[in-house]
Order: sequence, then C-alpha cells, then structure tokens
Amino acid sequence: MLSPALLGPIDVLGETVVAGVTIIEFVLLALVVVNLIVRAVAHRSYVAAAKDGAETLSRNVALDVTNVLIVLGGFYYITVHVHGGVVFTTLALGLLLTDFFEFESRMVELRQEMPLERPKAALVASTFVFLYIAYQSLFFLIQPLWDAVV
Repeated sequence: MLSPALLGPIDVLGETVVAGVTIIEFVLLALVVVNLIVRAVAHRSYVAAAKDGAETLSRNVALDVTNVLIVLGGFYYITVHVHGGVVFTTLALGLLLTDFFEFESRMVELRQEMPLERPKAALVASTFVFLYIAYQSLFFLIQPLWDAVV
C-alpha cells in the first residue's frame, strides 16, 4: 500500500471493511453489476433504435459513464493493492476498448442491413471483470472451505 494520504479524502475507500477487503473492492463490484444491468438496457435500446435505421443509433451515455468509472476506480485500486489493481485495471481497459468496437460493429451491421447481434465480446469481457472483482471482494465468504481443502 502506498502512502495513506496519497489522495486525501478519497483514501477512505482504501480502508479495510471485513477480512482484509477494502471499500474500493465493494465499490468496484457494485459498479460492475450496475454496468452489466446498463449493458442489458443499452442493448435493448440499440435493438429498438435499429428499427429506425443507422442514423438513429447513438452511444448509451450511462454505459460509457459506468465504463469510465470502472477504469478510474481501477486506477485508484492500484494505489491500494498493486497486483489486484493492475489485473483489474487491465481487464477494465479491455472492457472499455471492447465496448467501443462493439458499438462500431453494431453500426456496420445496421449500415449493411444485417440483423443486430448481441455484443458477445463485451459480454465476455464484462464476465471476466465481474468474476475477478467478485473473487477479490467476496473470497472471504468461501475462505474457510477453501482453507480446509487446500
């Protein structure tokens, strides 16, 4: 862990809540869950907008905001736990790039008058991000069983 006064009042997120888990890990878990919900809503709106043509399709602002917040939270997580933060931020940046290109591929599908597909790559990236932060933040729930086996 770096200096406790590195970022001032934001450093309260680096405090341990339970079993070595910090607040930022729970915040990131909540952000990823919100991102998954917003992703489902965004895809429904893309499908509805696709009926009107490619010109009506626009990026979902809520999805972009949650992606940016996840990446920024990952950068802060690096200051709390270097290894976990770097892994999480790498996955989050991959999610951000995947979302960018998934939207562009939806635009191409609309211009070519193809049926709109699900954002498969973004769903896989979201799953990896969710699984990693769930492992980091909720491992204490299965730790007694894990320690008995391993």
